[in-house]
Amino acid sequence: QVQLVETGGGLVQAGGSLRLSCAASGRTFTRLNMGWFRQAPGKEREFVSAISNSGYSTFYTDSVKGRFTISRDNNKNTVYLQMNSLRPEDTAVYYCALDVGGGIYTRDYALSPDSYDYWGQGTQVTVSS
Repeated sequence: QVQLVETGGGLVQAGGSLRLSCAASGRTFTRLNMGWFRQAPGKEREFVSAISNSGYSTFYTDSVKGRFTISRDNNKNTVYLQMNSLRPEDTAVYYCALDVGGGIYTRDYALSPDSYDYWGQGTQVTVSS
C-alpha cells in the first residue's frame, strides 16, 4: 500500500519561506514521478510543480517560477518543495502526488491531476499579508 505523508506547512508572513516534504512508502520511489498541487478554498486543485523519477526534469506553474524549487532525495524516498518569497495568494492546502505510470514525463502530462495515482492528505500553507 502506497502512502504519501506531507509535512512542513504552517503560517508565515508574506515574503517568508517554508519547505514542504513528502515522504513516500510502499513503492520503489526511484522509478516514480512526483508532483505538488494545491487547492485554495472555493477553487479547483491546481498544479504547482513536478519532478521526474531521475530528478532531471522539473516543471513549475508560471506563478511560482523563480520562487519555488522542487527536489528529491531518492535515498530518503522524499520530495521537497522549497517555497520562498511567499505571497498571500499562495495560501492553500498543498498535496503531493505520485505517478506510477512510468511513461514519458512531459510537462503536459505532469500538469494533469489525472496523471497521478496516489495522493497525500495535504498540508495547509497560510501566508498572511
